Amino acid sequence: MRTVIRGPCPSCSNEIEHIYQTEDIPYFSELLIISAQCPTCGYRYVDTQILKSAEPCCHEFSITTSEDLNVRVVRSMSGTIKIPEFGVQIDPGPACEGFVTNIEGVLDRIENVVKAALLWTEKEENKNAQVLLERIDQARKGNVLFSLIIEDPSGNSAIISEKAQKKPLDISMEDC
Repeated sequence: MRTVIRGPCPSCSNEIEHIYQTEDIPYFSELLIISAQCPTCGYRYVDTQILKSAEPCCHEFSITTSEDLNVRVVRSMSGTIKIPEFGVQIDPGPACEGFVTNIEGVLDRIENVVKAALLWTEKEENKNAQVLLERIDQARKGNVLFSLIIEDPSGNSAIISEKAQKKPLDISMEDC
């Protein structure tokens, strides 16, 4: 179901569309996707919310084949993404957006941030960024094994695969 509500942009007050859409993800749950975009000032907002109550949880998935890159990933606004083998940790912040993608899509997001950072970093940091970009490229080709971890105190994130491990998240430690 899709509902569009016209209202003011939180940034510039011009009238924009706030879109509320539900999606049923097989073997998981029904999601509410909330989005808004202002063509005037560029304000953007996207969030995903699972329409069921959930406990704080940690999802972990080991990527061992190139087919594993197609596994669906749901990240809420409160989810932390980790790829320990790459030294990557993406913590939620005040402008954090939820999303639904696959593991390759997560790699794409990381790659885009690293490429943007290359434009304003020092030479030594550029070397580290280039190493990470090469590892991402090799991971896409199935040449690098790695794991994807999502820790979410709201319980509204998931890695949707029978091979994914789900366990409770101790929110006092926020570590799986």
